[in-house]
Amino acid sequence: MTSQVSSQADTTDEAVVGEQRAPRAANAEAGVKEIRRLDRVIIRFAGDSGDGMQLTGDRFTSETASFGNDLSTLPNFPAEIRAPAGTLPGVSSFQLHFADHDILTPGDAPNVLVAMNPAALRANIGDVPRGAEVIVNTDEFTKRPMAKVGYATSPLEDGSLEAFNVHPVPLTTLTIEALKDFGLSRKEAERSKNMFALGLLSWMYHRPTEGTETFLRQKFAKKPQIAEANVAAFRAGWNFGETTEDFAVSYEVAPASKAFPTGTYRNISGNLALSYGLIAASRLAGLPLYLGSYPITPASDILHELSRHKNFGVRTFQAEDEIAGIGAALGAAFGGSLGVTTTSGPGVALKSETIGLAVSLELPLLIVDIQRGGPSTGLPTKTEQADLLQAMYGRNGEAPVPVVAPKTPADCFDAALEAARIALTYRTPVFLLSDGYLANGSEPWRIPEPDQLPDLQVTFATTPNHTLADGTEVFWPYKRDPETLARPWAVPGTPGLEHRIGGIEKQDGTGNISYDPANHDFMVRTRQAKIDNIEVPDLEVDDPTGATTLVLGWGSTYGPITAAVRRLRAAGDTIAQAHLRHLNPFPRNLGEILRRYEKVVVPEMNLGQLATLIRARYLVDAHSYNQVNGMPFKAEQLATALKEAIDG
Repeated sequence: MTSQVSSQADTTDEAVVGEQRAPRAANAEAGVKEIRRLDRVIIRFAGDSGDGMQLTGDRFTSETASFGNDLSTLPNFPAEIRAPAGTLPGVSSFQLHFADHDILTPGDAPNVLVAMNPAALRANIGDVPRGAEVIVNTDEFTKRPMAKVGYATSPLEDGSLEAFNVHPVPLTTLTIEALKDFGLSRKEAERSKNMFALGLLSWMYHRPTEGTETFLRQKFAKKPQIAEANVAAFRAGWNFGETTEDFAVSYEVAPASKAFPTGTYRNISGNLALSYGLIAASRLAGLPLYLGSYPITPASDILHELSRHKNFGVRTFQAEDEIAGIGAALGAAFGGSLGVTTTSGPGVALKSETIGLAVSLELPLLIVDIQRGGPSTGLPTKTEQADLLQAMYGRNGEAPVPVVAPKTPADCFDAALEAARIALTYRTPVFLLSDGYLANGSEPWRIPEPDQLPDLQVTFATTPNHTLADGTEVFWPYKRDPETLARPWAVPGTPGLEHRIGGIEKQDGTGNISYDPANHDFMVRTRQAKIDNIEVPDLEVDDPTGATTLVLGWGSTYGPITAAVRRLRAAGDTIAQAHLRHLNPFPRNLGEILRRYEKVVVPEMNLGQLATLIRARYLVDAHSYNQVNGMPFKAEQLATALKEAIDG
C-alpha cells in the first residue's frame, strides 16, 4: 500500500518519547469507550508456527503503513517447516513498532503481547515489561499444552501474571461460534482465530479494515467460502473489542506527519526492496537481468519476487545447486546481461570458486548474501553479520571483491543500485551483504522519482581497440580504461572481438594464457588496484558536539545504534556516530576520522570482524561490542554499553 506524506523530518528518539494520554472523553459515562492517544506502540503476535502469526503481523503492518505511521517490524519464526505443535521451538512471533514520529527499530519490549497458546506465552513473557497488555487465548490453556512447556499450574490462575494487564479471551471458541453458519469443520473454523485476533487488535488501535478484507477475498478467491469465513472472523474480533467490557479503552496513534519528507510511500521489506533495486538497476543499465539461484533461507524471497517480473526483461533460473546457480549467472554476465546470484553464507562457501573465476575474467556479477547464523547450516531463520571476512577473503589466491552493505530494509533498494554501479563501471563481481533482520523486516519506503536514479548505461566494445606494430587493428580484451582500470566488455558473437576466457592467468592486454611470473605479479596488483581505486563517497560523521567517542557500525546495526545514540544524547552524553556502507574499499577519509577520536566502539552481530579489519588497516584500538544470539541488538542494551565506553 502507498500513502502520501507532506512534512519535515523528525529526529525524536523512540525511546525518549512516552505515552501521551488524552483526557477521558466527555461522553464516556454515556457508554462510549475511552480513547487514549499514544505516540508509539510495540505489539507482538505469538503462537504456534501453524497459527498464522506472520500473516497476522503482515496484515496489521500493511494497514498501519496505509494509515501513515512510521513503523519497523521483526518477524521471528522457527527454522523447521512445521515444528512440533505447542512446543517452545515451534513458537512463531511477529513484532511491530509503529509511531507518530521517526523510529528506527522494532522496539526492545512489547507493550502488547498476543499469546495464542501456553508455549507462546512462556517463550515471550520474559520480554514483556510490567504493566503491559497481555491477551491470552484461554482455550489453549488446558493441562496437556501447559505441561508440554513446563507449566505445572495455569499461569492465568496462579498469580504469576499479576504484573501485567491480562485479558483472557477464548479466541478459538469465539471464532468457531462466529463461523457456525459457514458449514466448516471445527478444524477449518479454528484456523481463522488469527483473523479474530487481528480484528480485535485493529479495533484496539483504530487500524483501517478495508484493506484486510480486500486482501482476504483476493487471497482465497478460489475458495470464496473460506474467504468470507476469514472476513467474518476478522469482523467478529473487531465487534468483540467494541462490545466486551474487558477492553474499556482503545488507543490512537496519529500518522507520522512530521517524520518523512514529501513523497509517496509504501511499506517494504528488505528482500522486496532489494528485488526492486535489481530490476531498477537492469533498466537503468539497459541490460536484461539474469538471476541464477538456488533456494536458501533467508534469500529465497528474492528468487520468488524476481520470477514475477518477466515483463521487465528479468530471467530467473532455479538451479540444481549453488554452484550451478552462480555458474549460470556468470555465463549470463559474459553474454551481456546483468548477472546476479542470491544466497546465504553456506551458499557463498560453495560459490567461492566461481567468484574467483569472475575476478579473473573481470566481469560484472552481483553476489547477494542474505546473512544468517552459522557456521554450517547454523540458524537458518535467525540473523547474523558473520560473513564479512568470508566476503573479503573467502577465495583462493589474491581475489579482491568490493563489498556493499545496506543499513535498513528500504536502503536495500539503494544498496542494490550502488552494487550494480560498481560492478558495471569497474567490471568486477560485487558482494551485497544484507541479513535476515533486514530481509524479513519492513519499514516505509519513499518511492523515488525516475529522474532521481543514477545513470548506469553500459557501452559494450564493438570495434578493435589496439593497433599492432605492423598497423594491424586487433581487439585486446584486457586493455584497460586508464581511470577505472576496467577491461572492455565484449558480447560474444561480435565480429572481430573473439577472445579467450577461463581461469588460468591472462597476459596483460592480449588475454592470452600466461605463466610468466612478472606478468602474474602485475595482474594481481592491477586487479587489487582496480578495487582500491573504486570511487565511493566519503564517510559522513554525525558529531554535533565534538565528542571523544565514536561508534562505528555497518549493515543492519544502524537502527539500534542510532536509537542508542539518541538515548545517550537526550541524557546529556556526547557521542559521535558513523556508519559504513562500503566495506571494500573503505571510504578514503575513514582513517582520518578514526584518528580523530580517543575511543572507537564497533558493535557487530559477530565476534568482531569489522573491528579486526579496522585495527589491522588503520592501527586503531577499536573496541568490539558483539552479539551472536541470532537476534538484532536492542537499543537499551547498546546505550548501556556505549555509556560505559564513554565513562570508561
